[in-house]
Amino acid sequence: MEENKKSKTSLRAKADKIKDFRCKNLIAVIEYPTDLRNIGTIIRNVNALGVEKAYVVTDDQFVPDDWQEMRGRRALHAVSASAIKWSFVRKFHDTESCLGHLEKKGFVSVVTSPHTKGRKNVILHEADYTRYKKLAVWFGNEGIGISRLALERSELCVNIPMFGIIESLNLGTSSGIVLYEITRQRREFQNKLKAKIAANKSAKRTAPPATKHLA
Repeated sequence: MEENKKSKTSLRAKADKIKDFRCKNLIAVIEYPTDLRNIGTIIRNVNALGVEKAYVVTDDQFVPDDWQEMRGRRALHAVSASAIKWSFVRKFHDTESCLGHLEKKGFVSVVTSPHTKGRKNVILHEADYTRYKKLAVWFGNEGIGISRLALERSELCVNIPMFGIIESLNLGTSSGIVLYEITRQRREFQNKLKAKIAANKSAKRTAPPATKHLA
């Protein structure tokens, strides 16, 4: 019992320690997934790469509506390697309600697709993902990909460059590649911003007091 308590305390301490490395205002959206393993893999990627939240768009009941119930669902625990316990995950029943929520909160959406074209199309590593203060990254259904609605209301359509005979990746793998590049850029930007703010504060503390000149 004592050992179990120490283990939980250690995990909590680790979770608190890595908070500063999380990419704020970054959400991964999984649209109508059909394979529970893919949901688990993406949640695991979200947690490992420091994405702030994950949204799942589905009307299926294999993903509970309530987050606390998700955390207690044995199947989700197994496929996410327990990442569901340490990640914020929210369910939406349809694409419209998810987009409406994101847009109300000021989020810009980008979608990922190997072949579909949107209003603006970019190669993954050629885009600047620090331009958007609040960003939602959408991953489509395993079979049919991203929906037309999500595509039409997205800022960018991102694709991963591929150079082999096989021109597609499974959902878990593609989400890891895309989220790695986006979190890398945004974390680097956040770190530079923090360093700049700290330097400005330090300069103000060490600056000599202004002297008054008598006329």
